[in-house]
Amino acid sequence: MKISVQINASPYQHQTADTAWHFIQAALVSGHEVYRVFFYHDGIYNALRDSRPPGDERDIVKRWSELYRQSNIDLVVCVSSAQRRGLLEQSVAKKVGGYDKALADGFRIAGLGLLMEAVIDSDRHVTFGD
Repeated sequence: MKISVQINASPYQHQTADTAWHFIQAALVSGHEVYRVFFYHDGIYNALRDSRPPGDERDIVKRWSELYRQSNIDLVVCVSSAQRRGLLEQSVAKKVGGYDKALADGFRIAGLGLLMEAVIDSDRHVTFGD
C-alpha cells in the first residue's frame, strides 16, 4: 500500500510528530511504501536545522533527516506555512537577507500542489495534528 502522511503540529508541542514518525516506521517494516511526508502549518518546525533539544530529550528533526537518508522518503515543507513562520526557501532567503541554511538535511520546500499529488497518488493519506 502506498501511504502519504501530513503533519500539522510542531515537534515539541505535542506527541504528534513522534506518533507520525513511529507510524511511518511501522508502515515501512510492514512492507508499505511511504510516498511523501508533507509538513503543514506548525508542522514546518519539524524541518528546522538549528533545533537543539537538550541531550536527554529526543531529537525529532534528526530522526526525520535519518529517515530520509535511510528510506529516501520525500520530506516536503509547505512554502506558505514556512514563509509565515520565517522559514524561507534558500533562494528567497538570499534575496531578502534571511538565513539560507534553515532546512535540516532531507527536507525541501514546495507548494500545496505536492500535497494534492500525494493524496491523489496514494492509497491512503494519514494526517497527524489539528
